[in-house]
Amino acid sequence: MPAGSVTAFAPGRVNLIGEHTDYNGGLALPFAIERGVTVRATALPGPLTMARASDLRETDTFDTWQPGRDAAGWRAFVRGTVAELAAEGFPVRAARLEIAGTVSRGGGLSSSAALGGALALALLAVAGVEDPDRRVVARVCSRVEREWVGAQTGLLDQYASLLSRAGEALRIDFAYDTADAVPLELGDWRLAVVAAGPRTNAASRYNDRRRECAEASDRLGVHTLRWADRDAAEALQEPWRSRALHVLSENARVEATVEALRAGDVAALGPLLDASHASLRDDFDVSTTEVEAIRDRLGATGARLIGGGFGGHLLVLVEPGAPLPRGGFEVRPGPGALVC
Repeated sequence: MPAGSVTAFAPGRVNLIGEHTDYNGGLALPFAIERGVTVRATALPGPLTMARASDLRETDTFDTWQPGRDAAGWRAFVRGTVAELAAEGFPVRAARLEIAGTVSRGGGLSSSAALGGALALALLAVAGVEDPDRRVVARVCSRVEREWVGAQTGLLDQYASLLSRAGEALRIDFAYDTADAVPLELGDWRLAVVAAGPRTNAASRYNDRRRECAEASDRLGVHTLRWADRDAAEALQEPWRSRALHVLSENARVEATVEALRAGDVAALGPLLDASHASLRDDFDVSTTEVEAIRDRLGATGARLIGGGFGGHLLVLVEPGAPLPRGGFEVRPGPGALVC
């Protein structure tokens, strides 16, 4: 039976390593964080769904069965989630939605996936759906971002938010649709996030990189860059050469990070983070030398931009006994989305 009122929480995420690999059939190693988005859904007699974003003090009201596409921003997420859940065959019903978040917007911590996941789980729960297949829900949320919001995202953020478990990272293989737990035990080491400046035109530039990767795959005759031959990639013209080389080297860094974590060699993460930054800067053109300046100022062991790049937040590895960066905050692997 449909529930009268439910609350769903979905976390943001930090991607330890494996950036811009998800839509290229590659590997990534994200983990959920404690900050996220909460959606409280209360069933209403149809046909109108009423939503309120408490942080923004904004509202939206629309026909549940014909949400309409004349909305942008968070409203597009709400309307798109209602529409795409129905298109997927899930039951939906009119509801009052109260939305609140603790994860910063536009900072590379995937507030969008947290919003989408919390909305989807709340809407499903209030319609009486228990324990939905979370991979299916993740695909619905990704489709909302692509077709309603206009961001050509992969599945990394949605999988991290919906499938993570406390104390673990997820080794996601997007070619085979597998997500394997990797213990993220740091001991006295710490991971922290610090602001790295505003993200400039990030959505459109992200879409540009995705298009360039697809073009590189076409030129190499492979379905995704995961299967590219390195020598063949080296022979491509720019920018396709650099885009392909980043994906290939980043996949290798994910595997090296998994091996280091399983061996308890946390210190090895520093050079891997730095190498990821260098590749994102030189081969993918989404990072800058400012990352190195911030890392050196903070005395971090390794650092790189997280999220799509072009600003946002920096992930830094803090050695035992060293202080957290001023203005930053520690991130620990938390649980994935839940309904309560």
